[in-house]
Amino acid sequence: MEQSVNKSRRKFLKKISILSTFGSLLFGYDSGVINGSLSFMSRKDQLNLTPLTEGLVTSSLLLGAALGAVAWGRLADKYGRKKILKILAAIFFFSTVGCAVSPNAAVIIMCRFIVGVGVGGVSVVVPTFLAEMAPTEIRGSLVSQDQLMIVTGQLLAYIFNSILGNFCNNPGVWRYMIVISTIPAIVLWFGMFIVPETPRWLAANGKVAQALEVLRQTRDDAEAESDLREIKKNLDKATFKDLGTPWIKRIVVIGCVIAIIQQFAGINVIMYYGTTVLEQSGFGVKTALIANVANGCMSVIASWSYMHHMANRYRRRPLLIGGYVGTTLTLLAMSIVSRVLVGTAVLPYLVVVLTMIYLAIFQSTLGPLTWLLLSEIFPMRVRGIGYGVATFFNWIGNFGVGLCFPIVVATIGLSSTFMLFVGCGVICIICAYKFVPETFGKSLEEMEQYFRNYDKSELTDKIAK
Repeated sequence: MEQSVNKSRRKFLKKISILSTFGSLLFGYDSGVINGSLSFMSRKDQLNLTPLTEGLVTSSLLLGAALGAVAWGRLADKYGRKKILKILAAIFFFSTVGCAVSPNAAVIIMCRFIVGVGVGGVSVVVPTFLAEMAPTEIRGSLVSQDQLMIVTGQLLAYIFNSILGNFCNNPGVWRYMIVISTIPAIVLWFGMFIVPETPRWLAANGKVAQALEVLRQTRDDAEAESDLREIKKNLDKATFKDLGTPWIKRIVVIGCVIAIIQQFAGINVIMYYGTTVLEQSGFGVKTALIANVANGCMSVIASWSYMHHMANRYRRRPLLIGGYVGTTLTLLAMSIVSRVLVGTAVLPYLVVVLTMIYLAIFQSTLGPLTWLLLSEIFPMRVRGIGYGVATFFNWIGNFGVGLCFPIVVATIGLSSTFMLFVGCGVICIICAYKFVPETFGKSLEEMEQYFRNYDKSELTDKIAK
């Protein structure tokens, strides 16, 4: 962190960022645990899942997340980021227990849907919380801790899946894999008694003195007072009707594009079905579970690298475009080798290597940048609503990938499925180039002025013509 944030403030920021991102850890674990537990729950002596019900078990969480993103974003604007995170922790706890004791596919699909409502909530509220807490000069690294904790949660899921899958002979081992996530849910709930509410929400709700107090805990006095003045200029309350305002509508469209193209890059094929992909390539179930841990490690290393070495130094837009180019080329390589080398002993090892390269690129660019950009582009008055709408589209894309992947693989094979994502990757590159603005080095209030002025200049140009 930068020199302008002294040791005590740095310690305070670290504490609140760790506690709040236990929600992101839950996001990661609950989305990643299916990558491993699915093979066990699919067995005839367990839930006896078909390709369709496998897709529903996986994607029901994602549909819940899409709806939860919109609902909780609005509620976080009304009741505060801190209070909503506490409620989400309780939802995670009880719905996870429900998943672990599910007697059939219908029950686990419903419980996974409720887990997803919580996941959608934290995917909106945690980055918003971090962005509103962070001083401008370290906002990139602080908000990127959200992505680091997501992939850490996924890594923990892979590790526990691997250990339990290889050393536990109980046919219901998948239940133990799932129930572990109740632990971070408890930590998140208690953590919300410690962290403060964000200064922007406090000021927006008439608690200006408390807002200044929180700002002084994270900035020097002069910067705190300056930020408070900027915040007070942008305190208008918003409704869904405000999304129709031309300059706000433009931000929402950009946000939705940023959110949905991340899913077209194919990341959640690896996150949810990595074990399945490795099995299709030639590994056995237990070997695939172990190999998948390497994928989780690479995700954590890449996210950590972005957070500590890139977030506060490099411009967002070039990294995002470069990330889409890199992931698309890697998926092209995966399509080629899985077609040319099908049935050979070397194929599963090449798939592991290419998957790790893919994750290294994605988690050091597209993963953290998507959520960072979404946390930066929306003005205060519509941040919860706008972020929620954009995240809704992210989860709808996620839902489509999660539901269709096992069906598409069963229909056209692994190589052709990867080639479909190559085509999607080309679309992602074009969209990133055309729509994504640069946010590096700008305060949240400066970004609002940028979009307002852009809309005015565009209108002036039309009148002049």
